Amino acid sequence: MAEKKYSGVRESKPGRVNDLGDNSKTIEEDFKKGCLKRADRSFAQGLQCQQINSMAALMSLEDAVFVSHSPQGCVGCTIMAVDMYRVGQAHRGIKNIKNPRIIVTNLDQKSVVFGGEQKLKQSVKKAVDRYNPKLIFIYASCASGIIGDDIDAIAGELQEEYEDAIIVPIHCEGFKSKICASGFDAAFLSINKYILKGEKQPKEKGLVNLFAPTTVSYADQLEMERMLELIGVRVNYIPFYSSLEKIRQIPRAEASTSICKVFADEFMKTLWEDYEIPYSHTVMPIGIRNTDKWYRGIAKVLGKEKEVEEIIAKEHERIEPLVKKIRDRLEGKRVFICGGTGRSFAAAALIDDFGMKLVGLETPTYDDDAQVDIEYLNGIHKDFVVDVANMQPFEQVNLVNKLKPDAFIGIPEWTARFGIPTTHVLDGKRPTMGYDGLLYLGNKIADQLENPGFNKKLSKHVKLPYKESWYEEDAFKYIV
Repeated sequence: MAEKKYSGVRESKPGRVNDLGDNSKTIEEDFKKGCLKRADRSFAQGLQCQQINSMAALMSLEDAVFVSHSPQGCVGCTIMAVDMYRVGQAHRGIKNIKNPRIIVTNLDQKSVVFGGEQKLKQSVKKAVDRYNPKLIFIYASCASGIIGDDIDAIAGELQEEYEDAIIVPIHCEGFKSKICASGFDAAFLSINKYILKGEKQPKEKGLVNLFAPTTVSYADQLEMERMLELIGVRVNYIPFYSSLEKIRQIPRAEASTSICKVFADEFMKTLWEDYEIPYSHTVMPIGIRNTDKWYRGIAKVLGKEKEVEEIIAKEHERIEPLVKKIRDRLEGKRVFICGGTGRSFAAAALIDDFGMKLVGLETPTYDDDAQVDIEYLNGIHKDFVVDVANMQPFEQVNLVNKLKPDAFIGIPEWTARFGIPTTHVLDGKRPTMGYDGLLYLGNKIADQLENPGFNKKLSKHVKLPYKESWYEEDAFKYIV
């Protein structure tokens, strides 16, 4: 059992760095020596805050309302999660597509002076009157945190008034952490405190919690469920497209695992501490090597090592001839990768399946888990640059311009303007994971390389907002 409960702020754990740029070999060696020091940027261009991740993690829950105790602008960044929710409904055969129920308290200048507690109370009343929900999530923001509104006390007071709904305050003030994955932790800590409440339940044989973020497509969900069902597992898929009833089943599970490496890693540790649920924390199942590793990880926890090896052998026999065809189209191509910590490293392993060469990697944070991945990647890729950055597109475009990769895998908006073929790795609309996902993703990358016309035309008509002199500078000059 843990001696000290996790605070929900990822920087609170030693060894995590989120401002860094260097050669991959140097980073690996410096981390081993304990020489990686926490740095900062004297100039920064945009960060992803905690609040968006806290909201996105839960936004597709049934019978829920999401109250953002913030200015209006804070919910603007939920647009991607809203889109994923709508698309996910269509993929699941839902005919009447709906939006998530989001209410914003609209904190303004008066609220800063006099407090926003009354606005929050009115917003929760509207949520109950309009929707009669089972769950009401109250999200803190930078503004409400600075004002000092006590959302816990308000939630407790409102809970007595509205007994038919569970009111869950979530402390996701953006300034608490520069590591945006802390937002996932804030959401899960509140679920544990206000919904699960530490109450242990009898275990259900073969039930496994499968934690999945917003950006996992329905095709990926089906692939993960298919793989787990092959080893005799019943999946509790949460929290995306989940419900209060499924959340309450969490303590009944025999084991837990997560699709994303950083989505529920801290929460799974909490579940072990509070409910004695063992868990598998390995890699994101993108590519042959990572899918095998992820599959073996949960099978080991369940004592199904023999069964999983038989299944892996059959899957390899099925997909390896198809992977070879994709390799023939991609071998030798140089690639730059950008994504979340889990996806960046997983995609870097994936490209080895296709004989591609890694020249650059951008990831939001670096810690013990990242070190394991870097040691593996340094064994298969000779020399590549690592940019540890929560967004910071100005660094990314500088590196891409210098390295001139043949392809870019990640969030493509900036690099597409260079005319470089791009493939989106945060794709909640198409398969990317498991044995079937890697085939789709590989063919997609090859298609982009063979048909780069759109990006080439885009580069002629759309310019990036940087002076030419910036591209001559050291990309990491503002890391101090």
